[in-house]
Amino acid sequence: MTLNETNSPSRLREGLGEGNAATASSDNQALPQPLPQAGGEPRTDWTRAEIAELFDLPFTELLYRAATVHREHHAPGEVQLCTLLSIKTGGCPEDCGYCSQSAHHDSGVKATKLMDVRQVLQSAAQAADAGSKRFCMGAAWRNPKDRDMPAIVEIVKGVREMGMETCMTLGMLTPEQAAQLKEAGLDYYNHNIDTAPENYENVISTRSFEERVDTLSNVRDAGINVCSGGIVGMGETREHRVGFVHALATLERHPESVPVNALVPVKGTPLGDMLADTPMAKIDDIEFVRTIAVARITMPRSMVRLSAGRESMSEATQAMCFMAGANSIFTGDKLLTAANAGDDADSAMLARLGLKPMESEEPMRAGCGRTPHVEAAE
Repeated sequence: MTLNETNSPSRLREGLGEGNAATASSDNQALPQPLPQAGGEPRTDWTRAEIAELFDLPFTELLYRAATVHREHHAPGEVQLCTLLSIKTGGCPEDCGYCSQSAHHDSGVKATKLMDVRQVLQSAAQAADAGSKRFCMGAAWRNPKDRDMPAIVEIVKGVREMGMETCMTLGMLTPEQAAQLKEAGLDYYNHNIDTAPENYENVISTRSFEERVDTLSNVRDAGINVCSGGIVGMGETREHRVGFVHALATLERHPESVPVNALVPVKGTPLGDMLADTPMAKIDDIEFVRTIAVARITMPRSMVRLSAGRESMSEATQAMCFMAGANSIFTGDKLLTAANAGDDADSAMLARLGLKPMESEEPMRAGCGRTPHVEAAE
């Protein structure tokens, strides 16, 4: 997987130069459509100017367009419920400025070893009983060691036997490790690009944007569905949010899953402390909803997941996100180390909004890259 020829980091940086941010066209028909005239496959040739035009639309017009695209490709009124579990917490050698699990930051998070397989499967069973259809597991590693892979494979097979979608985020993967996960039956692998390429070094210095794309390529080549998104509200500009969406929407093939997180400021992390000192740098709710809407328009077939940060969002903001095309949330009391709304609060919110949990894969998406079931005996 590579960025298209026009989408290299250097070209992306050029597109963010002064005076290059496009404004909304007065002629609505001039704005791009998510599908081409022929072939029916989603576009992957978006320009930064086109994405900037979408961001600049009047808010109600943007939501209308996003909702229209959403209804063309997804079951309206249904939201997939997911659970996220930290199976190995803290001690990560990366220095991500937002992350409480980095060994570089004094956030109070204690490092743990990889959870026992039985404990993980017990948590997965509890999530299934609570209504989750997708179980995501995260390990605070730069990359998994080969010695960890047998346990990881056993976990994937065990969760798959419960009938849930599986997703893991373990850091950078080699092609061989990706192949092992595919053979185990992993449905999705999460590896967020975090932010725009040109803003990457302002957030993380221990790895490069290109290394993220390399792992996405290894995942795609192995035949695993790609889950990749990022975080907004890290003090970035709208131009950076344009670049973030552009980088995802111009991959050779769109991620099947696009989580959009609102930064959860954690004391002791560089970005958490920065936002405590300069609260005006925090993204406003309308701009967050705009980001969801533009992601939906540019990646029409992807699941757009309303991820971290919901605990501090009003129900009105979350409702606008659903209107804008978000069709998945992470439920439960915790997301890795951050607080989350909780099952009861989410059930009550969805009931008030008249939304229903997705019972299974959407009929319109069923079979699109899903890994065949792997029996335990294999």
